[in-house]
Amino acid sequence: MDATRSNQSRSSTLIDRRSLLAHAGAAMMALATLAATPAAQAAGANDPTAPIQQLDTALLASMRAGQSTPFAQRYAMLAPAVEQAFDLNALLRGAVGFSWMRLAPNQQAALASAFERYTVSNYAANFDSYNGQSFRVLPETRRLPNGELIVHTQIIRPNKSPVEIDYVMRMTVAGWKAVDVLTDGTISQVAVQRSDFGQLLASGGAPALQAGLQRKVATLSDGALA
Repeated sequence: MDATRSNQSRSSTLIDRRSLLAHAGAAMMALATLAATPAAQAAGANDPTAPIQQLDTALLASMRAGQSTPFAQRYAMLAPAVEQAFDLNALLRGAVGFSWMRLAPNQQAALASAFERYTVSNYAANFDSYNGQSFRVLPETRRLPNGELIVHTQIIRPNKSPVEIDYVMRMTVAGWKAVDVLTDGTISQVAVQRSDFGQLLASGGAPALQAGLQRKVATLSDGALA
């Protein structure tokens, strides 16, 4: 399994893989799409924790829906919250590194689309079962010298230690967005992906990276998403 999924899986192994009965799909859809409402977007523009709270709400909905809910449906539940919480273009540029500026605009656009599908699929695949977990966004944030903020969160698991997940938040024209995820406070998602993506870029440039992301989506979704 590639290094990227291994890093993401550190948070997902946090989630026991024993699925309970799925809750009603319509209720889960309504809960997850909270992040897409104008009121939620407005809140996120000023509060750096709001997009992460909305993401956690959607993740919990996906977990409660469980594996008995079709992958494509859980993907649709999570996509609005992921797009609201993350600056996906910044994440991709950071993961690709200096090579990004050398790519043609059409290659950048194709990679952005593939990366978005991969990111949402990763969450849909890894947060797919519920065993009493809950999410907590800590009230304290830490400001970095460049103006970015660290939002601290925990995954609370029954009878186990909480899992620490930090989000590096940057103010954008659309409000606060996450530009990196730190697992256990130190493991940078962008850094791990830069190593993984660099190998694909070195082997065949942007087409190889795009094909690699598409293969990952197919694997994560068990073929439900081509």
